[in-house]
Amino acid sequence: MEEREEKELKVLLGMLPEELTEWATTLGLPHYAGKQLSDWIYKKKVSSFEEMTNLSLKHRALLASCAVVGALAPISFFASKDGTKKYLFATTTDKYIEAVFIPDGDRATLCISSQIGCKMNCLFCMTGKQGFNGHLSEAEILNQLFSIPERDLITNIVYMGMGEPLDNVNAVLKSIHCLTHKDAWAMSPKRITLSTVGVEPGLTRFLKETTCNLAISLHSPYPEERLSLMPVEKGMPIRETLNTLKQYDFSGQRRLTFEYIVFGGLNDDVEHARALVALVKPFDCHINLIRYHKIPNVSLPSSEEKQLQRFCDFLNRSGIPTTIRASRGEDIAAACGMLSSLYKDVSNG
Repeated sequence: MEEREEKELKVLLGMLPEELTEWATTLGLPHYAGKQLSDWIYKKKVSSFEEMTNLSLKHRALLASCAVVGALAPISFFASKDGTKKYLFATTTDKYIEAVFIPDGDRATLCISSQIGCKMNCLFCMTGKQGFNGHLSEAEILNQLFSIPERDLITNIVYMGMGEPLDNVNAVLKSIHCLTHKDAWAMSPKRITLSTVGVEPGLTRFLKETTCNLAISLHSPYPEERLSLMPVEKGMPIRETLNTLKQYDFSGQRRLTFEYIVFGGLNDDVEHARALVALVKPFDCHINLIRYHKIPNVSLPSSEEKQLQRFCDFLNRSGIPTTIRASRGEDIAAACGMLSSLYKDVSNG
């Protein structure tokens, strides 16, 4: 893998095929060199110019003098008893991020991060307790897929790792365009899901510029209660987010999901269930119920399994397709809300 010590070098991972062509021609390379670069990076997934054997030695030397592919191997991984793996990556700012590989039969999901930490400070989320330490570039976002051993097994990608994706909307959208471009990674948009608290104008841009799936972090049907869990409710009320969503069609391949962490005795009773049904009834949507995974210094209770199932059953009987998300990787702090990179222990798990 390439080192990133010379930060002035152009990073090619994260550039669209058209951009690679334009950039290559400014160096004096033939027009078709851009297509060659795109194929080597996104199709063949090489990490150095030396591997690009259909480019001349002269052109490879020129490229190496002014650019890097942008591949950076994970510095550590932690393996769960359920098959989940959590990868730790260093960033160009010498801080750390995590990505999670989740195998499930013939499906394999990669949960990727978009920021170092997070500004949103949701009460139940370990990443929020870390604070915000910077945005990831499109290369650093894509590298979480590019540089893991299981990259060719991945069937689905979820932007549900560290950070609020739409708070880093430019890099996130660029990474999505690279993933879905027919001459780049060529992944189907229906295999990609982005989770957000509802940040604008990023939400509108995401809905206009992609056809990927959307997951909205809801967690309470009551604004005041949601505010106590999610400070973002004050500046970005869920009602405004819902008004934005009403302008788009989710009846086709694009899927709309509402994420709802279930807390015992707080938001798991029948009154909450009824209010939740009323809130999401106008949408062609799905509800994903999520078990709360306890984090340090937060006293929120987990819902009991029987009550969680009753809550789920009520929503389904009310005509809202609802499932309970399986918890994966909890033993390695890889489950929902548990990602953090405050530590610098880089030993293999």
